[in-house]
This record gives sequence, structure tokens and C-alpha cells, in this order.
Amino acid sequence: MSLKRKKRRQVGGLVNKKEYPRLTLSEAVNIAIAGKKAEGLRERTLIDYQKTWKYFTDWLEDNYEEITTVDQLTQDIFRNYINYLKYDAKRYSGHTLINSEKQGIGLTETTINIRLRNYRALLNYLEREDLIEFNPMDNVKLLKHDIDLTDSFTNEEIKEVLQQPNQRDYVGFRDFVAMNLLLDSGLRINELVNLVAGDIDFSTRFITLTGKQNKNRKPRIVPISAYVMKLLLQLITENKKHFKTERIFLSTYGEPLSANHFNKRLKYYAEKAGIKDKKVTAHVYRHTWAKNMILNGCDAFTLQKMGGWSDIRTMRRYIQMDVAEMRMRHDDYSPITNIRKRKP
Repeated sequence: MSLKRKKRRQVGGLVNKKEYPRLTLSEAVNIAIAGKKAEGLRERTLIDYQKTWKYFTDWLEDNYEEITTVDQLTQDIFRNYINYLKYDAKRYSGHTLINSEKQGIGLTETTINIRLRNYRALLNYLEREDLIEFNPMDNVKLLKHDIDLTDSFTNEEIKEVLQQPNQRDYVGFRDFVAMNLLLDSGLRINELVNLVAGDIDFSTRFITLTGKQNKNRKPRIVPISAYVMKLLLQLITENKKHFKTERIFLSTYGEPLSANHFNKRLKYYAEKAGIKDKKVTAHVYRHTWAKNMILNGCDAFTLQKMGGWSDIRTMRRYIQMDVAEMRMRHDDYSPITNIRKRKP
């Protein structure tokens, strides 16, 4: 949302013009990130701001070497950058573990929009603090993109993927418990890997997530099923035999399980189950949970509260239906179908 600015007043033919500092690109981002840090943004978000800003300034050095200060940035520069990202940028360029030469050209609309949101947030802060006269991204719009209807599992895929972990060894059972918990609760990956036994009330079957654990810093409680509660109790009991920690999801050496490592485990099980053409992460499990909760009759406001979304519009992106599901829902709820069923 662009900020409303007062137009300069012209008095006696002279314009009362305010002087703005000429900040270098590095000074500008450092000031904005320091301000965002003071506002309480998470370290991961601040790192993302720095990383995406460097992508932009590296491109500027190659294409606009005369641009050295933030006040020189224009809408056209950002639009040219968007075109570069869409048609010329190498995917995974600079990634230490992925060979970018073997990847495609042109970033996805989702990736580009993430960068644009980051730039807009930083420049909005500078404008709000009167460090730049205007935000050059005010009229630069996000890219429209198709909604991915494959970003969740079918019931058949869920059944197949849950059969893959070997529950007779510790790692397999740990992963099986975590996968069931994701599908039962919709937890985010960082919420899951940071769970401790004290977060779970086994008498009421609620997980309490403090603001510190949550993406939006808002505490919430998440219900779980009796089946998943039993699995968690079994895993906690097994942990206590070998480790001195309250954390639930651990490596075989008792170290905290990282989000990246667990996402790799999820991808491994999906490949074993024959699931192709899907980018499998814990987020796909969260999509699957949200969509199935709605399909099974959960109302949107309860789902929003359980999932921890501050805006119901964000939640709506998680529950896209494919054609087969729309057909089933229509057959179940069509007024004409139901009226005809009640005819004598």
C-alpha cells in the first residue's frame, strides 16, 4: 500500500522543497534493516532482506553502474530488473549445492514477487522515515501468476507416503510421528522442529505455541487428535531413554532436528512413494491439512485461528480445489440436487 504524500506548497512562485539525504545503496539498506530489526522482525526475515537486496545491487552494478545512491532509483529500473528476472536470470545462481548451469532460465512469478515485496518494504521504511522523497516502487505491481492446484496431497498420496518410514528404527518412527503431526495440526516447519514436551497438554490434547515460536509472533493453541497424541507420547518416552532434552524431534545423536534436514526427509519419502511433479516440503503438508479441514466441514474462521493466519485472504491460498473436488462438492451441496432428493 503506497503512502499518501502531501503535495509541495507553492508560495510566491517558489517551491518549498525539503532536502533529503543522499544515501548510498548500502547505507540505505543498512538503515532500513536496522529499523525493521527495532520493529521486532525475525532474524530470518532480516537475512532475506539483505540477500534479496544484494541480488538487486549486483544486477545494478552490471547494468547501471552510474546508480550509486537510493534516490537515483526509478520505476523503470525496477521494471527492467523484473524483465531480467523473468527472461534472463539463471535459476539457483550462486547456490553452493546446486549447479545453476543445469537449471532453467527465468525465475518463477512467486520468486520474483517475494523479491519485489522485500524491496517495497525496505523502501517504504525509508520513505516513512523521510529519508527518500518517494518510493520508486509505488507503481510497480506484483506479477500475476496461476494458482498451483497441485500444491497438496491427494488422500491416496497421503496413505502411500505414510507407509514409507521404517517405524522399527528411531529415525523412521520420528519422521512418521512428525508427518502425522503435520497432517493433523497444520504446524509450520519451524514450529514443529522447535516443539518441546512442555508445549503439549496431554489431558486436553492442545499444543500451546508461544509468540516466540510463531511466524507472526502471536501465541496460539492447536488441537491434535488422540491418535497423534499417542504417537507423540511414544516418541517422548523413547527420547527420554537416550537423551537429556525436552525437545521432541531430534537427530540420532540427540541434536535438534533442522528444518532443512527434515524437508529433505519428506522429499525422500515422497520419491519412495512415487509422488512426482510436486515440490514436497512441510509447507505442502500444511496446504494438505488446510484443504482437507475445509473439505471435511471445518468452518473458515476456526481454521484461520488454528492455522495462525492473521488475514483470511492468506488462508484462502491454501485451500484451492481441483476439478474433481469441485465436482464432488457440487454434487453434495447443489440446491437442486438436495431438493430433488427430498421429493416424495
